[in-house]
Amino acid sequence: MYRTKTCGELRIENVGEVVTLAGWVQRSRKMGGMTFIDLRDRYGITQLVFNQETDAPLCDRANKLGREYVIQVKGSVSERFSKNDKMPTGDIEIIVSELNVLNEALTPPFTIEEQTDGGDDLRMKYRYLDLRRECVRQNLELRHKFCIETRSFLDSLGFLEIETPVLVGSTPEGARDFIVPSRMNPGQFYALPQSPQTLKQLLMVAGMDKYFQIVKCFRDEDLRADRQPEFTQIDCEMSFVEQDDVIKTFEALTKHLFKTVRGIDLGEEPFLRMPWSEAMRRFGSDKPDMRFGMEFVELMDVLKGTGEFGVFNSAAYIGGICAKGCASYTRKQLDELTNFVKSPQIGAKGLVYARIQDDGTVKSSVDKFYTPEVLLRLKTAMQAEPGDLILIISGEEANRARKQLCELRLLMGSRLGLRDKNKFALLWVVDFPMFEWSDEEQRLMAMHHPFTSPKPEDIPLLDTDPAKVCANAYDMVCNGVEVGGGSIRIHDAVLQAKIFKILGFTPEKAQEQFGFLMNAFKYGAPPHGGLAYGLDRFVSLFAGLDSIRDCIAFPKNNSGRDVMLDAPSAVDKKQLDELQIALALRNQ
Repeated sequence: MYRTKTCGELRIENVGEVVTLAGWVQRSRKMGGMTFIDLRDRYGITQLVFNQETDAPLCDRANKLGREYVIQVKGSVSERFSKNDKMPTGDIEIIVSELNVLNEALTPPFTIEEQTDGGDDLRMKYRYLDLRRECVRQNLELRHKFCIETRSFLDSLGFLEIETPVLVGSTPEGARDFIVPSRMNPGQFYALPQSPQTLKQLLMVAGMDKYFQIVKCFRDEDLRADRQPEFTQIDCEMSFVEQDDVIKTFEALTKHLFKTVRGIDLGEEPFLRMPWSEAMRRFGSDKPDMRFGMEFVELMDVLKGTGEFGVFNSAAYIGGICAKGCASYTRKQLDELTNFVKSPQIGAKGLVYARIQDDGTVKSSVDKFYTPEVLLRLKTAMQAEPGDLILIISGEEANRARKQLCELRLLMGSRLGLRDKNKFALLWVVDFPMFEWSDEEQRLMAMHHPFTSPKPEDIPLLDTDPAKVCANAYDMVCNGVEVGGGSIRIHDAVLQAKIFKILGFTPEKAQEQFGFLMNAFKYGAPPHGGLAYGLDRFVSLFAGLDSIRDCIAFPKNNSGRDVMLDAPSAVDKKQLDELQIALALRNQ
């Protein structure tokens, strides 16, 4: 055997045993007539000792070992004279008697250490080296345990894990599809699934009752820290359920995962449920971070028309947050906040502030436009105290101004240390609007997807005022991140046809795109609903990561490129000819 033990399992009780280890050379140190080498594998690090006095040739060979050489050693376990309490194996070392070099290695382009000297691009190019680092490996181990516990829990409830196709038809709603040409059907294309949505609904029609799948999904959309062109969902569907049934099932799964994977008991109390309209009013977001307060206070009655500040007098929304203990912010710090909200990413026109002085009076950047009495009303409305800083944003479009204030709230929460990665706040956001208006398309679009069922009491509004219809949909939010979402689905072909009509589909187009689903409904579709977790997002929260890339074995960069495989890349002209595809590239 190449090894009888791993590099992470030997302890003081193993002293005296003769063992064989194999792994990579982490580092080498020469001290007098002794050479010490740290040997690493997936399970840990063990110190090896070579002694010039007892075996000079063996010690000379050890001195020639470079970083990341793959070696095999045999020796006896000995108690260390100078113990290392920072290592699980720090009480022992191996007195080596045999050394076998299994593979030499070039000097790696960055150090394989917790704090590496490699930048993101370099580590992504040599990702197979980056994965040797303990911190990265631990993320993948956590992901593995998350998946195992998910499978175990859902299996215990009678869910079946069923695979669905990766080559499917293109759908017009949602993000852009990745398309795949078909050689056997020239001029026609498959699409990679954005989710198995229609397929899992067909499984409910097929009587599978409870389905889940840990599945790859693909969306050709602009990237950010919590997005990748390919990502993984825990996709689930259930028959004969209402919203409460789905929420209770997956709330229980979430509590199970926190307890078994993170060792955190979330208790017996159900998660908070917050209507979408309330989340937008209080936090300006449909995924509010509930680890801290700093809720919005609407100030239209206080500041609009009560002074001569034209920006407020023409605003459709004025809102403020109260940052506790921040009245001492310097002019430079306030300018930084102003520049933040005025940045292209946020898009606010400006920022108004008011300090609450030690004597309770109010000092504001708009003092000249308002009387002291109005500013005291502002203080009362904000429930501000001496030492607090009030920050105010206004706008001509209410929801946009709320989103700008939301970004400011999150920034202040981070600055004040209120967004602890080891603290978790979960809730359900419910009662989403069924539709949202698209200026680009000049029509109503499905806020979730076109198979979401409206709230039963709102179905009559589909004929009179569809913009006011609420969806039977729900999102799970953790620390300001949407980690899962779902809905009760439409199971009636007539209602589904009406939704397609509102979304601008002609009957012919709806039949062309979704005829297979609508026809299936005619053969007895049960009431059904489900949910999909974003596995990458959830694991990254458990691991305390800022980006989902670090819990994916081989991720893409922010341009959607795999710099390790150099993909996407051009293909041979012969392949294009076989597919009957001609390229017409525009000059950049």
